[in-house]
Amino acid sequence: MTDYSEIQKLWKSYDITTPEKLDKYLSNFRILFAYNSGKIENDHITFNDTKEIFENNKVLNYTGDARTLFEQQNQKLCYEFLKSKIVNKEPLTIDLIKEIHRILTGGTYDERRYIENGERPGEFKKHDYVVGEAEVGARPDEVSSQLEDMLQEINAYSGNNHLTTAAYLHVNFEYIHPFADGNGRVGRTILNYYLMMHDEPPLIVFDEEKNLYYDALKAFDLAENIVPLKKFLEMETIRTWSKTLERIQVGTKQRKMHLYDNLGR
Repeated sequence: MTDYSEIQKLWKSYDITTPEKLDKYLSNFRILFAYNSGKIENDHITFNDTKEIFENNKVLNYTGDARTLFEQQNQKLCYEFLKSKIVNKEPLTIDLIKEIHRILTGGTYDERRYIENGERPGEFKKHDYVVGEAEVGARPDEVSSQLEDMLQEINAYSGNNHLTTAAYLHVNFEYIHPFADGNGRVGRTILNYYLMMHDEPPLIVFDEEKNLYYDALKAFDLAENIVPLKKFLEMETIRTWSKTLERIQVGTKQRKMHLYDNLGR
């Protein structure tokens, strides 16, 4: 049974120091992340369309909603925008979060938000949107100060328990709900950004486990309890990387057996 520390060790062994190395080790991850992160909120997203966009920058014979393609193309653009910042360990800031939102939601706002409410990608919400059973969401005039306070706290942390801090970042971001739309996609993106900044493995929140994800977020909304989300993120990290770890372990075992066979001859 794989544990979280094994995945941490695997990720640190990659010693990612350039965007090119990040591309190498996230080659399949970035497609699966974009697919699942989008699928959580848009049932029309498919893995094959996402793969075509990431690998070929186009989708052939597509007849669905254009917004779906924009969302997945935006995921690719956002990864390209962030990869050098990840390697350089640039801290999370208000401006960076706004730019992530601008990229991820460009061309995806519906008529009500864009025309009637005057909402825009890359700008904090102008109206009071609430979500979830607890109807969470900061008032528009409080978003900037609440986010700034949270980021100061996160960026000042100097310990080693980065998964717990990442869970704290994520639940607070989703609780503040700073944008009119796209908060989930942005929140999952900055979650992984924070983890990789601190040499921790990124993770995928898998679409088929979104109910567990929502339950973990609700535990914070109702009782300010981040433990369920931390455990959920640990579980998803193991699921994200366990097959990769298994392939490496099998390959190492086979190489050793081959060496022993040759030595015995």
